[in-house]
Formats: sequence, C-alpha cells, structure tokens
Amino acid sequence: QVQLVESGGGLVQAGGSLRLSCAASGLAFSRSVMGWFRSAPGKEREFVAAITWISWTNIYTRYADPVKGRFTISRDNAKNTVYLQMNSLEPEDTANYYCAADSSVSAFTTTRYMYWGQGTQVTVSS
Repeated sequence: QVQLVESGGGLVQAGGSLRLSCAASGLAFSRSVMGWFRSAPGKEREFVAAITWISWTNIYTRYADPVKGRFTISRDNAKNTVYLQMNSLEPEDTANYYCAADSSVSAFTTTRYMYWGQGTQVTVSS
C-alpha cells in the first residue's frame, strides 16, 4: 500500500520561507517520479514542481512558471522523501500542497500521477 505523507506547512509572512516534506512508503521510491501540486480555494489544482532520478548524474527537475527561481524540489532516496523548499513566498502561494508519485517516467511531463498524499496547508500573509 502506497502512502505519501506531507508535512511542513504553516503560516508565514510574505517574503518568508517554508520547506515541505513528503515521506513515501510502499513504492520503489528511487525509480518514481515525484511531484508537488497545489490547490487554492476556487481554483483548479495546479502543477508546482516535479523531479525524477535516473542516476546520481541524471536528476531532472521542472517547475511551473509562477514558482521558478523561488521554489526548489529535491529528493533523498535514502530517506524515501521528497522536499519542496519555498522561498520568497507570496500571498498567491497560499494553497493546500500535495505530494504525488508515479512509477512511469511519463508523469514527469504529463503531470498525471497514480498516488497522492492528503496535503499540507500553506498560508502566506501579506
């Protein structure tokens, strides 16, 4: 049974930082594409970032335009955990952030994932 458990959300002032974590179990983590999505009230769920791991010298990441240069996705295969470092946070980043996983490399570009976490709330005050 695959489980994805997010943590690290909270309330932060604009310009501040947070680091989200997603602990995964029940899947071949090192071979999985991992992603972060977010959902704000009244808005559709949107892609935030994704990371795949082919080897130590072939780690690929991609980001949604609104977060490029501010957010960084990373993974620790030894801990089965993926992170989202969020800097220079803006009120527009307020949302419930979800971790997602898929064993297919196509998820890296299609953003269609098999497994989802329950989410962690991030609130950025102005």
